[in-house]
Amino acid sequence: MKSNFVNKKYKVFLENIKEHFLNTEKSIHKARNEIKIISFENQSFVVKSFKIPNLLNKIVYTFFKDSKAQKSYDNSVKISEFVPKPIGFIEFKKFGCINQSYFISEHFNYDLTIREPLLEKDFLDKENIFKAFALFTYKLHEAGIFHLDYSPGNILIKKENGTYIFKIVDINRMQFTDLTLENRLKNFSKLWAKDEDLSFIIAAYAKIIEEDTGKCISTALNFSQKHKDRKNRKKRFKGQEVVD
Repeated sequence: MKSNFVNKKYKVFLENIKEHFLNTEKSIHKARNEIKIISFENQSFVVKSFKIPNLLNKIVYTFFKDSKAQKSYDNSVKISEFVPKPIGFIEFKKFGCINQSYFISEHFNYDLTIREPLLEKDFLDKENIFKAFALFTYKLHEAGIFHLDYSPGNILIKKENGTYIFKIVDINRMQFTDLTLENRLKNFSKLWAKDEDLSFIIAAYAKIIEEDTGKCISTALNFSQKHKDRKNRKKRFKGQEVVD
């Protein structure tokens, strides 16, 4: 068993995480990985259980690379300002190789994700949300953070005292680098935003970074369309419904 914690008071909780996870029904996401909200000693935690890797990846994650759980934890500690507070990670081995692994963070009780204002045309206070989101993304980029899955469901928003607080999740796939203008604008492409909404966000972002608004919008829209085209080609190949 391999583990690490922000605070040692959570040691017993994490060491018994398999039982807590099994006995908790509140699942908020279940696909390749599963995420549950677990209550323990009057606190709420978000626990991500990673899919048991195949044999090859078991060997890779045991001897050559950090597991996804550890990478999520390490990245969270590194960018703690931008994510729900990390608590720890824990790995369980079987026959000497990683089998089950979990990443634990505090439950950020958010009100919405960026998906809702992107989907709803008349979403309340939409423009102010987009301006705040542009500023949040600017702060991410200035910190050298390039989230490789900067998609709507991974951008959480909480309204507090008239302001919007943003947190990002699903952060095991990230790069830490000085971002070029092109990479900054490309980072918006996975939002799957309508051109009108993306143009508004990019205009706000361009104003912050003091770059040409028209050029930034044109570049960002091009990246966005390429991403949509690529995803829709895959959907057509699989016989799935194409989304504009």
